Amino acid sequence: MGGVGGILPRIGLDTHGQPLCPPPKPFEEVSQPMASGSVAEVKSRLAVADVVGETVQLRKAGTTFKGLCPFHGEKTPSFVVTPARDSWKCFGCGKGGDIFTFVMERDNLPFGEALTLLAAKAGVVLDERSRAEDVRRARLREVLEGAVSFYHAILISHDLGKPALEYLHSRGFTDATIESQRIGWAPESWDACSKALSAKRGATPEELDAVGLTTDRGGGRGAYDRFRARIIFPIRDANGKITGLGGRLLPVDDTRGDHGPKYLNSAATPLFDKSRTLYLIDKAKTAIRKSGTAVLVEGYTDALMAHQSGFENVVASMGTALTPAQVALLLRYGSKIVLAYDVDAAGAKAGAFGATELLRLVTELAGVADGPSLVDVGIVKLPDGKDPDEVVRDEPDVWRAAVERPIPVVEYLIEEAANAHDLRDLGGRKRAVDAIKPTLRILRDPVIRDGYAAAAARRIGVDESTIREAIRRPGGDAPTSLQDGKISADSVRAADLEGDLGAILAGVSPPEAELLRLLLLAPTERLRVRETLGDELFSSGLARSLWHGLRAGLDATLEAGGAPTSMEQLPAAIQGEERRLAQALLARDGQPVSVERVRIGIDQTALRLEADRLDEAMAWSRSEIAEAERATDAPRVRELMERERDLGAKRKVLDRRLMASGVMTAGKGGLR
Repeated sequence: MGGVGGILPRIGLDTHGQPLCPPPKPFEEVSQPMASGSVAEVKSRLAVADVVGETVQLRKAGTTFKGLCPFHGEKTPSFVVTPARDSWKCFGCGKGGDIFTFVMERDNLPFGEALTLLAAKAGVVLDERSRAEDVRRARLREVLEGAVSFYHAILISHDLGKPALEYLHSRGFTDATIESQRIGWAPESWDACSKALSAKRGATPEELDAVGLTTDRGGGRGAYDRFRARIIFPIRDANGKITGLGGRLLPVDDTRGDHGPKYLNSAATPLFDKSRTLYLIDKAKTAIRKSGTAVLVEGYTDALMAHQSGFENVVASMGTALTPAQVALLLRYGSKIVLAYDVDAAGAKAGAFGATELLRLVTELAGVADGPSLVDVGIVKLPDGKDPDEVVRDEPDVWRAAVERPIPVVEYLIEEAANAHDLRDLGGRKRAVDAIKPTLRILRDPVIRDGYAAAAARRIGVDESTIREAIRRPGGDAPTSLQDGKISADSVRAADLEGDLGAILAGVSPPEAELLRLLLLAPTERLRVRETLGDELFSSGLARSLWHGLRAGLDATLEAGGAPTSMEQLPAAIQGEERRLAQALLARDGQPVSVERVRIGIDQTALRLEADRLDEAMAWSRSEIAEAERATDAPRVRELMERERDLGAKRKVLDRRLMASGVMTAGKGGLR
């Protein structure tokens, strides 16, 4: 432990010339996931007439309000606010919507910024926790960033960090990588970090414990630093915000029991949940989105060396078995997963991936429409005895080829089953067939299943008919469900979608929700309706913003030369409240079973929305005629009567289209 006492006075600046541990700063705002139902909550608290009235001078007109449109020049008011609908509409320029669309039009803002502005006005917290909790989390991140700076400075500036720095250099890591990732060294001290943060950042014992930097000694004897004599890897979320730390012993200390396990992560804290975290996801997400493939490795150094070598779609699970939340996180950015470390066929071995689980997940997600999509799983085969970071560093072409041409997961599982048993005797072959039988039963496509059955028969040394008979024969060895905590379609969807569905859906009207749901179910239909489905049909700003995102995803696919059939059900670029609405829509029951039914549903629902728009215009026209007649304004009456006849003609045409589409109408008002 010698030399630790001189750490604090000798390290005053970080590598950027700034104080290593400056005094506490004012708390910064922390962006957190929005609370479910925030759109509906804002609407319930803010009257549309009040929001619009801040910009437009309104006058009462029966059950509505009227004024001059702020979006085009007019002398006769055609701008109407209808509190009963929580909507506004200009019957001159055609613009309309809810309070969100009004602010978006007025201030030229995207939906997310309009929501933030109106939520602040309404006093709605766009976070599932209280504002006080946000402030607390901001402070905890500040303390944790202080620890990152402390450990980094010791690694690059202090004698105590030299052995670790030399080790990193010997593994091929450059100073640029060490600096960009802020890698550090925790000295072999019981309290060096906690003392530094207490003295320079004002960190309290409670804060140090809350971020997992200290461990309680017990018996009221205080606490000691959790990370000692370890290389420190800062761990960040997908947005680049610090959440925790990972520590690795130097090889010379690997066998020394007094330092604990070889790898040590932060304990579970308000900021850190290992089951929901992937190392370097903040750096990898763009490359994963671009390639469509996520490569998973086991350790920090494996992922770090991959990024240094230009393979940026690589993340690390930090030594844990893959969890549903981690799968959901990956599938926000890509639809293929390639496993590049110890893969256990059954998922029984600690720290290993369950390839059978992932194969079942591919099949399950292929049969449902809601949530993320996993289309393929592959296994990287590396040279015997070599870790991924060694191959990436010494044989990058071998790594590139292995990742680009991974072993299909079923092929891998067949090989595992064959290698696990002695195929020279009858008993061994039977056990191998029994081992691969559950995997083959998972496969739904008969062509694919028969192909792999033939491959299994050749590898195990039995007749194909034997394999096929084993698959068909009833038996309890075929897994039908997954245990709690295992990877399944339900667990992945649950991890990807948080919050109450009803509260999220309350932010849009039922016809809007149904139309968007159908467009999500059938991506190719977006091309058919792209030009005819206008923004004016969506009165909700949230619904309109989601349609914009779907349309932008379509345009991006076409511009990249892709076919409409390659479009994503839910493009990764759609984030925030729009993504949560889309996920809630896809999680609803009653999904059409055929493309034809989806197409009919889209046409019918769009006609419903068009009928509502025409009915609203006709109601406005009738009220304007009555007002003009009271004012004995004959020219205005004639103008409005002509408009009324035109609207009536359009409504009759629409009613015929509704009838032709199979939708029954009722009463003179048409469809309801």
